[in-house]
Amino acid sequence: MDLSQIKMVVTDMDGTLLNSNHEVSNRFFELYEELKKRNILFVAASGRQYHSIVDKLATIKDEIIVVSENGGYAKQNENEIVLTHLPSDAKDEIIKTLSNHSNMYPVLCAKDSAYLLGNSPEFVEKTKEYYAKYELIDNLYDFDGDIVKVAIYHFESSEKYIYPAVSYLQDQLKVKISGQNWVDISSNDANKGFALEKVMKLNNIQPHELLVFGDYNNDIEMLELADYSFAMENAHPNVIKTANYKTTSNDNYGVERILEQLINSK
Repeated sequence: MDLSQIKMVVTDMDGTLLNSNHEVSNRFFELYEELKKRNILFVAASGRQYHSIVDKLATIKDEIIVVSENGGYAKQNENEIVLTHLPSDAKDEIIKTLSNHSNMYPVLCAKDSAYLLGNSPEFVEKTKEYYAKYELIDNLYDFDGDIVKVAIYHFESSEKYIYPAVSYLQDQLKVKISGQNWVDISSNDANKGFALEKVMKLNNIQPHELLVFGDYNNDIEMLELADYSFAMENAHPNVIKTANYKTTSNDNYGVERILEQLINSK
């Protein structure tokens, strides 16, 4: 494996760059400085909101490219690259569907904030990890602003409970199992691969110059763009099947180990 031609590194956050405590390692920040010295661009690509991503990467937030909301919103150097809204009639259809099921908690994800009901203190507390900016509202139907996606949480399993309830929407929308507990519903053009293609074009990056890490189904489109695509050891089977390579788990420095190889190849 020859990483000497890599010019851009892209990594998912939860289950990939973040460990199980939702932390970025000090080793990553050390390696990032080495990437910067070699003029290698870094992209954080996550289902998280923009503000949550930059909170995790606060010391380097002004230097990196951020793909948030599963590709629905992306920024580079304070310039918006992508902003893809969910069709206005889709929100009410999704909420109506979820109202027929118990223990499913939707979040309306807008560019600058997230909006959710306050009917479950346990879920509101959980939300704080994933949303640095959010507001509690009384009625999701009444929210009339533009949103990028609807994120839906289940405390046990998104794949077992949420996905079967909303999969019928796939004919019109992008429905992604984005983690053990989350399903994201967005416009068909709002995925990490679509946003990353824009980023690549803007920075003149070719597939053989791209290194991508991911662990869940919402990472598949961006993994398919890179010659050097890595699935985490803890990845969903679909991701392991898609990626060209595999690294150790997010709790065993899987991203950092490959970045060390990249730096040593330069």
